[in-house]
Amino acid sequence: MRYMLIMQVEPEAAARAAEELDIEQVIAAMGAYNEELQKAGVFLSAEGLSDASEGFRVDFTSVPPAVTDGPFAEAREVFTGYWILEVASREEAEHWAKKCPLGPGVALEVRRVNELSDFDMPDNEWISKEQEWRAANA
Repeated sequence: MRYMLIMQVEPEAAARAAEELDIEQVIAAMGAYNEELQKAGVFLSAEGLSDASEGFRVDFTSVPPAVTDGPFAEAREVFTGYWILEVASREEAEHWAKKCPLGPGVALEVRRVNELSDFDMPDNEWISKEQEWRAANA
């Protein structure tokens, strides 16, 4: 099973971190965590994201969709990065999430990544094409 650990940071925590944390120490802590995940054989990928002020949101409520530049004032938390892990169970995903070196004002939302087998549509043209694409790019 693959799980995504989605890092969400409250704006106040991000401001505090920018002022109070040593970026070298943050990178070292994350590097050690990622190395531990790799050694355990569960690490698939991880990425940090640029500041929300560089992003935009596409809202499909209207036609055409509305585009709003960041930052997003209505957001209580900002999605700042993620990990993708391949683990045997929900409990193992929880184990690794709890070990992440994060602090107050930061949370991880952990969600299972759907597999093609979750969609019980063996004759669906698009599911078949996706399986072919994945096999060719594995």
